[in-house]
Amino acid sequence: MKANIVKEASMQRQKDMIAAHFELLARAHETGRKVVYTFVPGNLTELMLAFDTLPVHPEINALQAGMRKQSAGYIAEAERAGHSEDVCTYVKCDIGMMMKGNIGPTGQKLPEPDLLLLSYTGCFTFMKWFELLREQYECPVAMLHVPYQSTGRAEPAMIEYVVKQLRTEVIPKLEAVTGKAFDEDLLRTLLGNSVLAEDDLVHVLESAKHRPSPIDAYFGGVYYIGPLFTAFRGTPEAVEYYRMLREEVDARQAQGLGPITPEGPIDDERFRIVVEGPPNWTHFREFWKMFYDERAVIVASTYTKVGGVYDRGFRHDPERPLETLAEYCLGCYTNLDLATRVEMIVGYIEDYDADGFLINSIKSCNSFSAGQLVMLRAIEERTGRPGCFIETDLVDPRYFSASNIKNRLESYFQMLAQKQTGHEPVEAAS
Repeated sequence: MKANIVKEASMQRQKDMIAAHFELLARAHETGRKVVYTFVPGNLTELMLAFDTLPVHPEINALQAGMRKQSAGYIAEAERAGHSEDVCTYVKCDIGMMMKGNIGPTGQKLPEPDLLLLSYTGCFTFMKWFELLREQYECPVAMLHVPYQSTGRAEPAMIEYVVKQLRTEVIPKLEAVTGKAFDEDLLRTLLGNSVLAEDDLVHVLESAKHRPSPIDAYFGGVYYIGPLFTAFRGTPEAVEYYRMLREEVDARQAQGLGPITPEGPIDDERFRIVVEGPPNWTHFREFWKMFYDERAVIVASTYTKVGGVYDRGFRHDPERPLETLAEYCLGCYTNLDLATRVEMIVGYIEDYDADGFLINSIKSCNSFSAGQLVMLRAIEERTGRPGCFIETDLVDPRYFSASNIKNRLESYFQMLAQKQTGHEPVEAAS
């Protein structure tokens, strides 16, 4: 028997926003709007909106295909065309979707890009991905190279380097494609809207410090970050959505309620967990239910920082429009060194009083999975909290073994329960 899924007003608002965006995309060539394909980490949404372009995010289309159980067919199509099994499954899903007509998540055909805008933020695969798309679409490419933060901070020379590229490479390409001149005042207005939304998102994410947490910051968190990390940052619609979400979360917290899940609310929180790595999209609800069954709530996650580490203090600054865009790109999670990532997770475990942490290592995503075993041991040593290590994939169902993952999680939660009662287990579940 299926649970009676609770739908709050913000959920419907986000659904309506996304549907309206894809309707605009479906009519883009008819209305004369220009379309820019780009990626989530380091995206320049406010700058694109200042030129009245419509963003498309290929990795979002891939994860949506995974949630709709379509990705296996698209991946098979790409592999038949010669793409290796080891290639990022987001790439193969997107390429396969393109080969099958490029039908988006709402069932409407996605328009071809007028510009490919690549902000390179720690993922080498993005560059190869856009090379493949450039061969298919033969449209202009704007490449923004973002230096890797190997020291854990953005040096002034790095910021200057990125700003120079914005002025000489990205903005001229947007001007040429759209026929519009760069309007810095409009960009400042959009960035001002971003700050308001960013403040409310951080408030929502930090509500998980409360016991019980009114949110799930991983499975639920992927919905919360959606508008801000994709096509809506800088818009009045995003400001309104995050204001609404904040009010809903505050109300749940005031009533002592736990997070809403597809299986029902969790009001009897048992375990508090921090998660590193993206979720698996092909079995998203099944994966979430494994935590629901154990009354385990994810109180913080690194994946919800892939499009911006706002809870570490970053806000877009309308007074320094190009510099703040550069700082945003430099600070995305996948562009941070391992020591900084470890520091973040240790901070989450301590600040959110987590019982332990989970690393979901993604088979085909080196941006996340490289170094995770080293991170696991370092975090355990720093915090004294046990970690659990599992392996899945982004959108390839062949690499989600439900029984193996469930067994490992059950063993891990049993160990946490023993620690809570003072009976120490013999060994960890990592």
